[in-house]
Order: sequence, then C-alpha cells, then structure tokens
Amino acid sequence: MNRKTWVPLGLAAVLTGSMLAGCSSSDGGKKSGEPSDTKGAGSASPSSSASASPPAASGPVKIQMAMAASGLPAADADDIKKTIDKKLNIDLQLTAIASGDDYKNQIRVRLSGGNYPDLFSVEFSDVKEFSDKGLLLDLTSYMDKDMKVAKDFVVGLTPNIMKKATINNKVFAVPRVGDVPFSSMWVRKDWLDKLNLKVPTTLEEFMTVAKAFTEQDPDGNGKKDTYGFTGAKLDSFATIFGAHGVGAPGSFYEKNGKVTNAYYDPAMPDALKFIKSVFDSGVVDPEIMTNKGNIEVQKAFQGKAGFIFKGWTDMAKDEFIAQYKAINPQAEWIQMAPLKGPGGQFDGSYDFDRPSRYWVIPKALEKDKAKLQKVFDLINYVSGEEGNRLVMYGLEGKHYNMKDGKVVPTDLMAKEGNYFNLYQITGRPNKEYLAIKFPNQAAATEFAIQTPRIHSFDSSVIPPSDFNKADADRFAEEEMIKFVSGKRPISEYPDFLKTFETTFKYKLYVEAGEKQIKEQGFVK
Repeated sequence: MNRKTWVPLGLAAVLTGSMLAGCSSSDGGKKSGEPSDTKGAGSASPSSSASASPPAASGPVKIQMAMAASGLPAADADDIKKTIDKKLNIDLQLTAIASGDDYKNQIRVRLSGGNYPDLFSVEFSDVKEFSDKGLLLDLTSYMDKDMKVAKDFVVGLTPNIMKKATINNKVFAVPRVGDVPFSSMWVRKDWLDKLNLKVPTTLEEFMTVAKAFTEQDPDGNGKKDTYGFTGAKLDSFATIFGAHGVGAPGSFYEKNGKVTNAYYDPAMPDALKFIKSVFDSGVVDPEIMTNKGNIEVQKAFQGKAGFIFKGWTDMAKDEFIAQYKAINPQAEWIQMAPLKGPGGQFDGSYDFDRPSRYWVIPKALEKDKAKLQKVFDLINYVSGEEGNRLVMYGLEGKHYNMKDGKVVPTDLMAKEGNYFNLYQITGRPNKEYLAIKFPNQAAATEFAIQTPRIHSFDSSVIPPSDFNKADADRFAEEEMIKFVSGKRPISEYPDFLKTFETTFKYKLYVEAGEKQIKEQGFVK
C-alpha cells in the first residue's frame, strides 16, 4: 500500500471535491453508530478469530487508526496503547483530529490520494458514499467469523445495530454501541414542598404547578421573579410533544404501523397548541428560544425557574449540585416521569439503535492479509472481556482495583482516564460503565435510561443529494417558534407544510426516509 504523509490542511478544501470525485474502484472492488450482559464477548486475543491467522511478522505490525477527537496523550504516557501494542504485537498509531470538519477534509484527501488509514471513523452518509465508490472493504463475509467477538458484543448491547451498518444488504462498517439517553424533566422538589404541591403527572397538573411556580413566590423572597419553566428552544418541550405521541420535530418513527415524520404527524398541531397555551399563561422563561451556552441551567440553579428538561450530566454531577446548593442550601432538583397526555407518556423521541460511531476499513487493505487480520484482532480484543475492561477503566492496580468481583475506580481513573473512550472502538456496556464511573449519579443515570421514549429511526436516513437539510431544518425551527409564541396562527400549519414541500423539497426527504427505514427492516 502506498503510504504518504498527511496533506496540509490548507490544501484540503481545494482537493476534497475534485480528487474524491475522480476516485474509482479500479482495484477490483464491487461498488458499493441497553442490556449490560456481555455474555459471548469473551476475552479476545490475536488468535480469537475463527480462521487461522497468517504467520506473525518479525516485528510489530503498524496499524493506522484515525478519528475526530481530542485529548490523546503522548505515546509514552498512553497506557492503553502500550498495553494493546504488547498484547497484539502491533504498533497502533491513533490520529485524533479535534475539528470534525478538518478531520473530514483530511480523510477525503487521504482517500483521494490512496493514502488510507487502516481503520477510521466516518458518518453514515460517508459509509454510503465511500462504499458506492468502491473504497471500503465489504465486511459481510467477515462478520460471523473473523469479527464474531465484535459482532456478538455490539449486537448483545444494541440488537438492531447491524441494520444501521448495512447498505444494499452488505455490511460496510463496524458500528460502535449506541449511546443511552441522558435527559429527563427536572423539577424543584423544595418548591413543590413549600407550595404543598405534588410532582405533576399529567399535562393539566403540569400547567397548575407551572403557574404556581410563577405566581406564588416559591423562593420566598417577596418578589415576582420566578418562572415555571426554562430551557433552550424546542428541545425543552420534549415531554409535551411526547404526551401527544409526537416525536422531536423532524424525527422519523413508527405510528399506526407506518413510518411517520413528526411534521406530518396529525397530532403535531395539537402539541403546538398546548405549548402555545404554556406561553400564553406567562409561565415560560421569555428567553427560552434564545438561551445559549447552557445559560438555562444557570438560570435554573439561580432559582429563576422550577422545571427544566435536561440531561443528568448537567444537573446531577457532584460539582453541579454543589453549585446550586451554594446559592440555596435548601434547593433540591429531582427527575420526574414523562407527563401523561392524549398520545401517551413519553419523554420525546430517541434513536436507541444509532451507532455512536461507524468504523470502516479501506478495500485496499484486503491485499495485505496479515495487516487485515491484525485490524480484526484489534477490533475483537477491545470487544472482548479483557480488552473492553482495559479501554473502559484502564489498568488494574493503577486506575482501578477489583473488590468482590466489582471494579472500584482509583483517583487516577478520573485524573488520567478521559481519553480511554477513544479506544472503545465497538463501545461499552453503558449501564454498567456509568454506574462505575459515576456512582453518586447511579440513580439519575438509571432513571434516564428507563424513561419511556418514542423509538425513532433518524440515523437510518441519508438525505437525497438535491435536498438541503440544513436550510430545511432552519426554516422549520423558525416556523415552529412562530407557532408556539403566537407570531403565526397554528391554523396556518397546512400552509407551512406546503411551503416546506415546494420551496425546500421536504417531501423528497420524507419519501427517502420512509424507503430507507423500510429497507433496513425497522418498519414493514
């Protein structure tokens, strides 16, 4: 394989479009992202694949791996790299580029010049594009033999995940286990207690409590300076959308046996009407649609609102509890179940099957059987019990100790372990991992994982080439904000859809989404 140096970033913009367009499959290839049980994903070694490995090279095999990330330590301080290198007799060279755009440009330049990394991460749309150009190795025949440990691991944690790595019935990517949801609605329990109120369970009860938080001086300072609800844009209303059986605006999900896009959900206008009633009642932070930089969390901590829809990572970590306790020692934020409404009880929608990364192997590596086997060995090792524990927790005796069969972190895990996730190629059992890494937040993480949500299929959808999703999303968000804030009557919702379809070609996107979701087998 031809090895070249990285092309300077200044050339990337010039080369990306022209060089990649000229790539071909001349090398003979066909054209072409929560259970905690990891049974079946045992400790993998260089000989863990079912087929016999080629004879070992005289020295370590150099493996180039690339991803968009930051925080990688120097090689001599990288315990994970050193351990993997020794275990597999490789020299793993991980290139992590902080800027996602810079990373994409560099990958495209390298592919255009035939200077392929041996393993690199891409987005799902790139998997489709690069496989169509014949640049990626078809992994279909390898998954049940050479990468069985890895496949068993990811499927054991996210059963439908392989569908998300499949294009035209062929597997072109190794998916990383899907993430778990973090968000839920939070409420000030001390305010509820002060006003002799209960945690609301329905939309009507929510309105009653929100009004009380706004009008009855829950902080006791004698001023009318509190609101019922704060947040950031439309995501703030996930539980209200969910109570109407509607997913996040623009999301795809199954409803009545059919693929549905949220904008075309018959219940969407009703959800917008309810959100507008919340605005009309004067219980919403007037800056909710312009809040940026997590300012809504600071407002919540400062006692300016009693409800917020946010992740436990923003609300339940020790340092954040300390922040709001410093302002008011009596303050207590708790999670609450989704509100019940005419469409059910869901905290919005979530794509449970979305791989958190897609890893691909260049087709050119097929010619180097020995190196290809080492790449398979690497992926299997970090998916097996021994290797997965290494890339989650670090070194036993240094970053963690074992007590009664359980991992007990040391102070060094928090100090040195921020980069370990870069080596989690196929991911981790998130429920187990979060409980160990964040023991004080175990209840909060479990609550977020178990909260019911509408199951969306957004990561299945690649927009058509003649559809500008960024422009369409921007227009839709602006119009949704107008509807709920009263700047545009909801009776004009059909007119909004008509403009959406004619000016922004949104129907093309919806039709493409329906087709792709059905092809992947999520909806018949």
